[in-house]
Amino acid sequence: MQTNNPILDHVAKAMADAAGAADGVRREAETVMRSQLQRLLADMELVTREEFEIVRDLAEATRLENDALKARLDKLEADQSAG
Repeated sequence: MQTNNPILDHVAKAMADAAGAADGVRREAETVMRSQLQRLLADMELVTREEFEIVRDLAEATRLENDALKARLDKLEADQSAG
């Protein structure tokens, strides 16, 4: 922005420079915080979504198999009691 007043021009340039510097500081702070958060999460040994879903599916399959085996055992016991 250009005006006929050099003081206002200087103030406007200083504000623009300050805004640029503030943006740089913000980006640097975000980078540092992101890095720290990633390190913290890595130290926590959290499972990935994919690993969680695999284990959940295995647990569901195991539960279904146990239900089927229980039904089969109940039937065999009932047949043995009746016979």
